[in-house]
Amino acid sequence: MADWNAIAKRNSRSVQTTIGWIFWDPGAIQRYEALGLPGPIGYIAARCAPLAATGPEAVVAAFGSISPGAIAFTFDLVAASTDFVSVWNARNDAVVEGLREFAPAIVPALEQMGPSLWTVVEQLPTVGRVFYASHLGMERANDPLLSAWQAVNCIREWRGDTHWAIVASAGLTGIEASILHNAWLGYADGWLPTSRGSNPDEIRVGWELLADRGLAQNGVVTPEGIELRQQLEDDTDRDTTLPWRLLGEELSIEFAERFEPPCELLLGRVDETAGPNYQPASRLRD
Repeated sequence: MADWNAIAKRNSRSVQTTIGWIFWDPGAIQRYEALGLPGPIGYIAARCAPLAATGPEAVVAAFGSISPGAIAFTFDLVAASTDFVSVWNARNDAVVEGLREFAPAIVPALEQMGPSLWTVVEQLPTVGRVFYASHLGMERANDPLLSAWQAVNCIREWRGDTHWAIVASAGLTGIEASILHNAWLGYADGWLPTSRGSNPDEIRVGWELLADRGLAQNGVVTPEGIELRQQLEDDTDRDTTLPWRLLGEELSIEFAERFEPPCELLLGRVDETAGPNYQPASRLRD
């Protein structure tokens, strides 16, 4: 019998890395800047484009841990200089260029597995996964490479929606989740929430809320807080096996074996363009 939890956990790293490297890619940032958006704002705008028509409040809910202020500012800048579809298209152009240049081995893997990945995506349930569902309404690329990348992106956002439902069911806010995640990763105090745009007042409130629940004490996450964060991770792996079950054991293993080597190159690209703490979902935790 296949260990689907282990497969989901293993492949989640490659799914995240296949998508996440573009967030800090200089080629993408140059395209965003040409549209009048600084790099971090371009990332938010490109990622939230499928849901943007619903407004910033819905995007805040979907993103979970990104600062509401940063998302509101993104909407203001896009309205002043461009539109969300243009940012989405700019990101897509950078994806194709960057994959071919920095991880060429991933190109045939994506192109060949793309149809199977889309078959999976089309079967995933949408209930409770609004951000994922919004991606299904976007035009599917004709380029086989970009089309397959978009399928992987859908799988990534389906997992993300599932994770945030689990976080919400634990009674945590976005800032509380960020503080717990930061401690679970072993990052320097405040690094993760600050990197996601949270200001000192928001972080202070997060610590107070955690302290009220016994998950933090004197500015330190307690063992109970770490245990809860680990449970969130385990529950996410358990509840996101469906894409791999639909793909089947043989193709799921093939996905792991073909994507992991080029994804290490893409993760190295993140180290160069952003730094070794970024994209924590791709990092192996000690």
